[in-house]
Amino acid sequence: MTGRDHERRHTDVAVTGHADSAWALELLDHLRPTGRDIARVVDWLGATVEATVSLRDENGTPLAGSPAPLDEGLATDIVSGRLASASWEGDGRHLRLIRVELPTPAAAGVLAVVRTSPFDRRAADIMTHTAAALELLLRAQRTAATGHRLARATSDLRLAILQLLMVEDTSAARRVAAGLWPGLLDTETACVYVVESTPEERDRLAAACIEATREQSLVVRCPAVDAHVIVVTPRDTAVADLRDVCRRHPDTFLGGSARQSLAHTAAAYGQAVSALAVAHFRPDKTAVYAERTHPERLMDPAALCAWTTRLLRPLDTLAHHTRAELLATTRLGLEFTAVSAAKVLGVSRNTVRARMERVENLLGADFSDLAVRAAVHLALNTEAGLTEDRIRAAGAPAPLGELLTGPALRTWAQDLLARLDSDGRDLRGTLRAWILAGGNAERAAQLLGVHAQTVRDHVRGAEPVLERRLLAAGSDLYEVVLAHLATGALDPPGLHPDVRQA
Repeated sequence: MTGRDHERRHTDVAVTGHADSAWALELLDHLRPTGRDIARVVDWLGATVEATVSLRDENGTPLAGSPAPLDEGLATDIVSGRLASASWEGDGRHLRLIRVELPTPAAAGVLAVVRTSPFDRRAADIMTHTAAALELLLRAQRTAATGHRLARATSDLRLAILQLLMVEDTSAARRVAAGLWPGLLDTETACVYVVESTPEERDRLAAACIEATREQSLVVRCPAVDAHVIVVTPRDTAVADLRDVCRRHPDTFLGGSARQSLAHTAAAYGQAVSALAVAHFRPDKTAVYAERTHPERLMDPAALCAWTTRLLRPLDTLAHHTRAELLATTRLGLEFTAVSAAKVLGVSRNTVRARMERVENLLGADFSDLAVRAAVHLALNTEAGLTEDRIRAAGAPAPLGELLTGPALRTWAQDLLARLDSDGRDLRGTLRAWILAGGNAERAAQLLGVHAQTVRDHVRGAEPVLERRLLAAGSDLYEVVLAHLATGALDPPGLHPDVRQA
């Protein structure tokens, strides 16, 4: 047996001056970015020197190769550093052990090579250089793993900040963001954008958004929709940067909100998703919420404020954080499914349902009624933009039916629904019945005396005509419901907020 104490081994794996250096080129191929695999290198060594090769850590745990019986005393000397390498032969076997530094501090493994013929100079050179290559690959793996963990932790932190904003806890969101992104949330208002591609492209798209906004925006991989990237930004120039990202990435869509108070990030997110639906019908594949006429903009501001304040008055008895939590959850729950809202907020779907049921009881509302959902959604979005001055200036509240009788709103509603008449099918009648049935195709089919698939086809056919998504609950659907209320096609829901108390 022979050994070398603490000899420094060169890590340069290039070999020159040898007649047979083809193995060196093959080893270098294993160091290329596309070929860095510890197991493949160990297997290559075994095939090249015609031996059984294994790599194990300081505890004897196999890392790669085919484990072979070793002299544990020699292995311990190698791991401890007393020997840098060792050779042994007997029983028709020739064994070579080489110390391999592991990326873990003060740790080393053992590369064991066993074959039936003696080791010549060529085999010894190949083993020495392979051990050096393995050290490089192990260090690279450790660095890459550390980088992945850091990236994951940063991504989780971005999501945590977004979830705090969604429940109006802006102070906590600022504290969390201050450590990594100083000044990012030092703002009172911001816009929210949702960029849509495919789940396979989302990571690259998120990286492109971070680069385009120069890390001056909060970029989050949406926890609810695998194809979405959410961007919260105070910068007015961000929309141009994100539109440029969309131009450079095919089949990418962009929806943006109007500028909102940072505390109303949830409302801005709903606006961005609504605009994203419109973007699917636009040639440039982008849309911003303010670019479209929305029914609340056509109502008397003072009357709308007074009605909203009265409808949501039962929630004023709650503690501020509880009220904010319920409003944010309900706002998202009306925009999306309970499962999706739960993922965005980082809570369980049962929690989302429980919070929404509490709001239902407080408001005396029934969220299974699409007209009720549309009315409450209108109130929540209006509440997000209310200021103390507007609340003080509001007059006596009027019923929702009176709020929807303004000439501008009626004209908008009639023009919107008139688009359905251009289709040879009775899209208007089907859509009305479908809304009355709470968005249930089977019940609507019974009302109309047709097949449920016909109802689904008609509702789906109305989407491009109205430039609004209907089968997915959200702002688009509620605008169409309000249009039916404004034209008198549907009766306003009977909401009596003062009847029930928590």
